[in-house]
Amino acid sequence: DGDISLHCQRAIVRETKPVNSRRYVASFDVENTTKGDSGRYRCISLSERGVGVSSYADLTVKQPPVPIAPPQLTAVGATYLWIQLNANSINGDGPIIEREVEYRTMSGMLMDTTPVDKPTHKIGHLDPDTEYEISVLLTRPLEGGTGNPGPPLRARTKCADPMHGPRHLEVDDIQSKQVTVQWEPFGYNVTRCHSYNLTVERGSAMPRHTVRNLLPFTNVSLRLVLTNPEGRKESKELLLLTDEDVPGVVPVESILGSSYEQQISLSWREPLQTYGLIRQYEISYKALSSFDTEFDLSNHSGKVFKLANETSHVFMGLCPGSTYSFSIKASTIKGFGPAVITQFTTKISAPLMPAYDQESPLNQTDSTVTILQLTGRHSLPVDPCVYTGDNRTYSGYWNAPLLPHKSYGIYYQAVSTANGVINVDMLMVSGAATRKPEPEQEKPSDHTVTITGAIAGILVFIIIFLGVILLMKKRKLAKKRKETLSSRQEMTLMVNNTQQHTTTVETHTLNGHTMSSPSSFTLKTNTISTTVPTSYYPDPFVPTAILDDSHTMTSETSSLVQSHYKQRESEREALPYQTGQLHPAIRVADLLQHITQMKCAEGYGFKEEYESFFEGQSAPWDSAKKDENRMKNRYGNIIAYDHSRVRLQPQDGDSGSDYINANYVDVSNTHTHTLWTFFSPMQETMYDFWLMVWQENTAAIVMVTNLVEVGRVKCCKYWPDDTEIYGDMKVTLIETQLLSEYVIRTFAVEKRGVAEIREIRQFHFTGWPDHGVPLHATGLLGFIRCVKAKTPPTAGPTVVHCSAGAGRTGCFIVIDIMLDMAEREGVVDIYNCVRELRARRVNMVQTEEQYVFIHDAILEACLCGDTAIPANQLRSVYYEMNRLDPQTNSSQIKEEFRTLNMVTPTLRVEDCSIALLPRNHEKNRCMDVLPPDRCLPFLITIDGESSNYINAALMDSYKQPSAFIVTQHPLPNTVKDFWRLVLDYHCTSIVMLNDVDPAQLCPQYWPENGLHHLGSLQVEFVSADLEEDVISRIFRIYNSARPQDGYRMVQQFQFLGWPMYRDTPVSKRSFLKLVHQVDKWQEEYDGGEGRTVVHCWNGGGRSGVFCSISIVCEMLRQQHSVDIFHAVKTLRNNKPNMVDLLEQYKFCYEVALEYLNSA
Repeated sequence: DGDISLHCQRAIVRETKPVNSRRYVASFDVENTTKGDSGRYRCISLSERGVGVSSYADLTVKQPPVPIAPPQLTAVGATYLWIQLNANSINGDGPIIEREVEYRTMSGMLMDTTPVDKPTHKIGHLDPDTEYEISVLLTRPLEGGTGNPGPPLRARTKCADPMHGPRHLEVDDIQSKQVTVQWEPFGYNVTRCHSYNLTVERGSAMPRHTVRNLLPFTNVSLRLVLTNPEGRKESKELLLLTDEDVPGVVPVESILGSSYEQQISLSWREPLQTYGLIRQYEISYKALSSFDTEFDLSNHSGKVFKLANETSHVFMGLCPGSTYSFSIKASTIKGFGPAVITQFTTKISAPLMPAYDQESPLNQTDSTVTILQLTGRHSLPVDPCVYTGDNRTYSGYWNAPLLPHKSYGIYYQAVSTANGVINVDMLMVSGAATRKPEPEQEKPSDHTVTITGAIAGILVFIIIFLGVILLMKKRKLAKKRKETLSSRQEMTLMVNNTQQHTTTVETHTLNGHTMSSPSSFTLKTNTISTTVPTSYYPDPFVPTAILDDSHTMTSETSSLVQSHYKQRESEREALPYQTGQLHPAIRVADLLQHITQMKCAEGYGFKEEYESFFEGQSAPWDSAKKDENRMKNRYGNIIAYDHSRVRLQPQDGDSGSDYINANYVDVSNTHTHTLWTFFSPMQETMYDFWLMVWQENTAAIVMVTNLVEVGRVKCCKYWPDDTEIYGDMKVTLIETQLLSEYVIRTFAVEKRGVAEIREIRQFHFTGWPDHGVPLHATGLLGFIRCVKAKTPPTAGPTVVHCSAGAGRTGCFIVIDIMLDMAEREGVVDIYNCVRELRARRVNMVQTEEQYVFIHDAILEACLCGDTAIPANQLRSVYYEMNRLDPQTNSSQIKEEFRTLNMVTPTLRVEDCSIALLPRNHEKNRCMDVLPPDRCLPFLITIDGESSNYINAALMDSYKQPSAFIVTQHPLPNTVKDFWRLVLDYHCTSIVMLNDVDPAQLCPQYWPENGLHHLGSLQVEFVSADLEEDVISRIFRIYNSARPQDGYRMVQQFQFLGWPMYRDTPVSKRSFLKLVHQVDKWQEEYDGGEGRTVVHCWNGGGRSGVFCSISIVCEMLRQQHSVDIFHAVKTLRNNKPNMVDLLEQYKFCYEVALEYLNSA
């Protein structure tokens, strides 16, 4: 045995083997070596016999492996972390035979070390919301050893859904406007997250909170909501009643008063905000003034009390013709509330006549009676006698002769007048009779009798002749109106019922006094009753205006018409037409009633108005008819008038090159001078078009046609896909924004020789159908608002065109002008606006259908208003929208939802004729939720005798037409139709918003594994994944009858966070994540071109919520504003039951806020 020294260290011999008598082989254990100790070594052995030296040998030291990089985090959950080991790059020597993962908390406590045999590893059973340090250990084979832990990864688990909601929620104190509640404290084991929110109205983290600003004597439902980033839990509902308070004011509009000469009857209703049980009312009254200044009103006041069930009182003993102030206030057990004050005036009474004894007349003739003047407090007149029947006129009153031999009663009359009311008292002062006339001495001669007879004969002939003429005219008029009488009868009745009956009373006052003393004289003989019509009903189909003596128009008309009168008087005189009627502007508040009346009798009112417009040429168009300009007109009868045409700058001195088929509309009542060009460019006029755009400094082009419609070219494509040169104009396409109903293209335009580049936008409306007009105006109104919002106010005129430049263009212009007028003046003047436009260009608004559509569009705009909200204002605006008005007990968002329900179109039976076919009844889950024919996706794949109907409707997204297909959960007998729909319409996503429930005929319509055969269709399960509230499954669909079509991949997203008993999803964040997952899959798999099938139990409210939120998120991304009203209205145009609850409508706003927070 011996020792060997290495680097001044001693090594113990482990084993020796003799080779011969002089040599042996020895092995040693060398410890604590490092990589740097490698090299050539020899051994020196010591023994009693001496020293021995060995030959040199190589020493190789191998270091255990250590990873260079920390593990990589690939997924995070509440109780797990997925990592990728990153063990391929190491320090030290390989090979590696074992990998281990070591993880510990940040406090240093070692949790576990686990062997790993895969590149990725899931560390489970972790604590939520806790940070961990994770390292990888590597081991070499045999005695290579295990290296040190590699660089650590620090990662935190997500929060977990709270274990339960707050418990033991109890009332601590109740007052009239606030309530204090308390609950059981809780810690991490309940919240399962270190950061959480606890919400009771305004929130509190302490186990006690006071909710303020409540309404007194109101049932309050309280829930305590515990939320963390991953979920929420609610406490049980706590119902309580706040304490009473003094009541609100009695509604002034509910106070009704009936006035008499000496009493006033008063009635009222209890306050809208009682804030408790009404105990009594206090009514105070006080006289303020009187028409009779001799009345002493100082003591005319008082106070009465009425019980809660008595809401009326009669005040007696009041002064006639006097105004009284009444103060009414109600009380609860807490006291009296504020008073409401109103005034009523008693009726005037007749003057009190003095006592008078009847006297005999002083003189009587056959036509007069003379009596003595009544005396009193007035001085005696110069002539004390009154001569009744003297055939003279006094102050405009004719004292007519009396009849001979008749008895008369003679009265004095006293009159009180005030505010147009007359009250009369009379006193009989004498009874008398006229004398019998003396016998006539002469008889009329025969000559007189002959003349009288001749005159009478002539008069009879004239009367008969006039009667015949009137009868013939009456029959002719009746024949002319016979065709329209029955159809107009209903409208005439409605119009007549809305007329206000008025009666004019003419009152004469003497010497300017409103109350007269007993000084007027009345002779009573007999009563003549004259029947006068109390109202005049004009023909409701011939609108009229009232002219005063100077022939100025008194009805309110638009400044458009007035400016036309002033600036174009000479032109108007030259026009070959006059309607003969003046059409007054219509108040916005009366527009609904006006349109309703015009649509009666199968739209006779609109028909008559439209036919009153002059058709065809109404002004010279000589320039357009020149030979050199004929080829510049797409249609020979829609060309530019000379007086309003756009004149281009002549090219190369050619005076004939100034023509383009375009007209100005100089609307002086709008904010900017506006140019509308009305022809669609042709190949020959492209340069002229861009030259006009440059010349007029235009920033916006509005296009209201498609390039090809019904196989006919409607417009030449006058813009490039990249860059194009038009003469000396260079046009470059910068950006294209595709939306569901219109396209926005942005161009950079340059002109040779001009050092300027202009940005010009083209707004191309693609939603106008090939025939007729759009079914709903919602899309066009949104388009008009977009044009206004994106056009700079300092820009030049706007260019508008369709194909001919008359029909659709006219609709766009009239709607745009009228919306400005409605906002600025509160009236619209559609008729005169169309007439004015036709004076500038031929046949603007080409059809009666377009004329009616203009009215409907303006009405929808006025009813709905502009509901778009900038993203940076959404939070504050939504807060205001939810604020409750104590007077109406309503809020802005409730009123907005009520308006939405009012303007939502109602489906008629004929709209759903296909769904109502007998063979399709069994395919409908609910017969009151049916798709209209115009939105049906008809099935294409042939399947035996099955029909091509499915209860589904195509819906537009924000960017893509018919991007959504909303349907019901498949019935057991429609599962095959459902998968046919998915395949036929190239759907890439299915969104499921309800539970599988066979009891509700909601079966599982997909295979859990393997292949599912549905006739020629094959649905193959590929994979499934669960992440939070969403189960995502991928299927491969294949039609064996058409193998050339290949297969289609479809992903189904089943949302678990919307229990059937809730109106809205549990978590806004989870629902928003669902929308993002669907969008991401759509974009990745099919470039956003595939459709999405959305279904719930009946294809109604829940599906509408998903589609609306998807549209709203895209709005926020594209234009940084949100218009939930417009999004839901657009969906409801196709299916009225989209987003059918107020809570769902609010949820859309709240998810929009959540989107902004997450962004």
